[in-house]
Amino acid sequence: MRALEALKHGLGVAALWLSNWAVGAPLTVCVSQDNPPQSQVRAGQASGFDIRLARAVAEASGRELKVLPFETEFEKESTLAHEVNALLSSGLCDLVSGFPLLSADLGPASRPSARTPDHPGAKRKRERPFVPLGELVASNAYQAATLAVAQAPNQPAVRTLMDLQGRQTGAVTGTLAGTLISVYRGGALRSHMVSLSQRENAWAALQTGRIDSLLLPTSAFDAHRLQHPDAPWVLAELRRPIGLNLGFVALASAPQALLSVTNQVIAQALSDGRMQQWAQQEGLSWTPPTLPAVTPGPSLASLGQD
Repeated sequence: MRALEALKHGLGVAALWLSNWAVGAPLTVCVSQDNPPQSQVRAGQASGFDIRLARAVAEASGRELKVLPFETEFEKESTLAHEVNALLSSGLCDLVSGFPLLSADLGPASRPSARTPDHPGAKRKRERPFVPLGELVASNAYQAATLAVAQAPNQPAVRTLMDLQGRQTGAVTGTLAGTLISVYRGGALRSHMVSLSQRENAWAALQTGRIDSLLLPTSAFDAHRLQHPDAPWVLAELRRPIGLNLGFVALASAPQALLSVTNQVIAQALSDGRMQQWAQQEGLSWTPPTLPAVTPGPSLASLGQD
């Protein structure tokens, strides 16, 4: 009975999308509300790298762009994939941007239903209905998630991880950066690693000289630079992809033209330089997507090697 209800719901949402596509209704893209420079929505104004890309998709589709911001929190009974699926399956949006392209999160949902995350117009969490979930499909990747080294401008160049040998490199415990330093080349960097607690201010550790370099996601560096534009720290040349890309996701029941146009826009923006231009204008330390586009995620074996 539950499967039949989910099928009926999915067919209904698909019919609505086809109708909207035919009449040129706005293309609604759900974006993270507070994740600059990827995306942010303040006082109804949306900005960021993902917004630039979503706008290009809408223009190529001949539709107006409508942005729906959402906020998600990790909970035992829900995941980002479930909440994103609920946004799409409820018909609130056609696409969701900035989605980690992990193989385990794509395809049929691992549970039958979920509530949507916080978004404008949403009821209180406990009052929101459970939405029957559909099957998630991904666009082509448009960005790789990477780790990089923040340091003072006068520090030696860092082009490979081995250039950190002998340096006091900080990394937050329990993060991928900390794991990378611990396992890389059998622990070649471990002796000089400075473990920082998750409550500790890593930027203060740089300021005081407790560490002379900080390994972190480029997204964390970008967010700090936006909040503190006068901070002296720069990113070293090294960019370490972690085997995870970002892309758009939609439902498998959505019109095929939706992802077709999205993929065409991504491919064109990658080839003509607009992707790099948008990233630079938004203050994003962008790295081209890696292959394969969809992965199981980083592994200890991949982190331990060059």
